[in-house]
Amino acid sequence: MALALAEATRAHGRTHPNPCVGAVIVKGGKVIGRGYHEKAGAPHAEVMALAKAKKRAKGATLYTTLEPCNHQGKTPPCCDAILAAGISRVVFASSDPNPLVDGRGVARLEAAKVKVARHVLKAEADALNRPFFKYMRTGLPFVTLKVAMTLDGKLATSTGDSEWVSSEASRLRVHWLRSQVDAVLVGAGTVSVDDPQLTARVEGGRNPVRVVLDGARRLSKGARVFDDQARTILVDKPSAPKAVLQHLAQEGLLHVLVEGGANVHQQFLDTKLFDELLVFVAPKLVGNEGITWSGNLGIEQMANAMQLELRDVERIGDDVLLRFTPRR
Repeated sequence: MALALAEATRAHGRTHPNPCVGAVIVKGGKVIGRGYHEKAGAPHAEVMALAKAKKRAKGATLYTTLEPCNHQGKTPPCCDAILAAGISRVVFASSDPNPLVDGRGVARLEAAKVKVARHVLKAEADALNRPFFKYMRTGLPFVTLKVAMTLDGKLATSTGDSEWVSSEASRLRVHWLRSQVDAVLVGAGTVSVDDPQLTARVEGGRNPVRVVLDGARRLSKGARVFDDQARTILVDKPSAPKAVLQHLAQEGLLHVLVEGGANVHQQFLDTKLFDELLVFVAPKLVGNEGITWSGNLGIEQMANAMQLELRDVERIGDDVLLRFTPRR
């Protein structure tokens, strides 16, 4: 299953609105086929692995990171291919929350006398497809807030200068992060001050869709975010964050990276419409005149402060990356 997970990660960030899935076929203690789902509309991972194994698949065990499907979508049901190949045992990691799949694949296989084992390395597989699972549960994308701040919590000086808060190593990490999400979202203020391109400038990276909130319609079409390097969605009417997210979900964009600025972060914090918070902390101080990344949350008593759970700490160059999730 670890090999199957490694296969799945090869298309991480490239399969929307589908999940990332990897599959490995084993017979006699040897891997005879492996594959992954490359993009929406392409063959599923199980079919790719079966194509490699060919006739040797008869009597073999199939490991897949997600429950095989048993319905006709853009491609035929995976269960049909599994049964036709003569696979005798299927091991999967994650159950598929899609109502068209959930439990139906297992039922079809077991009815055909195929042995099925469930939830091997489930936590690892679930983590790989958090955006897909959230969308299936709520109809909304998975939202990651990203912040680069000084040690005293500022994203810019009093003049708005923010070049650069974080280290070159941290900025490279952000480019990799962009290449793995479906969309990057910023406000008009960030575009006006920083003129960012919001692309993934790393070798082999894929540019996300750029989303710009400009309810006041103040941006120039000459901004770099409107160049031809990637698609840009301009939200030029005042919209609540949830309405924006619903629209992005309808576009098949299931993982949204919110890069700011302070007013945009405040909206997502106020509405609790975020799933994780990534904070790059630089060993710098600019004083209380600087611009606070979270905006004005209107909290007057510490007892009412927003509670977060620290999930991970990582050193990146001279900076520290902290990952938080909301405390439910």
